[in-house]
Amino acid sequence: MPTDTKKARRGRLLARVLAPLLLALVLIPVPGIGPGAGTAEAVSVCQGRPARTITFATGELRLYRTRHYACAVTVAKRPGARRPMAVSLQPRGGRPAVSSGRFDRQAGPVTVHALNRCVRAGGSVSGRGTTTGWILC
Repeated sequence: MPTDTKKARRGRLLARVLAPLLLALVLIPVPGIGPGAGTAEAVSVCQGRPARTITFATGELRLYRTRHYACAVTVAKRPGARRPMAVSLQPRGGRPAVSSGRFDRQAGPVTVHALNRCVRAGGSVSGRGTTTGWILC
């Protein structure tokens, strides 16, 4: 009489397959739990190094730069209800890239090719904002 039945084999197979999967699920880090849960600054949506941050009454305009590209984001000072927000970035000699609408936290990112070019940026939150001259030359 065989000691290995189909049900026993199937049970061992499930245990071999499911046990590592369940262990992996337990070990997955959950945002907001564990060390580093209360970090003050989120990861940027733009690539490159932060080049300049320009603050205004209702938020700030953040500019980032890589060797070939410039990127801009407008971030509200107090995130919450949706309100009109806009961000624009224009390379010298080119058309502006614009992101506008009703957002709750940020407008953008907008990215333009700016190799060896100056850029002009602007951002607004709830009708109040700022613009720059030609910068990042």
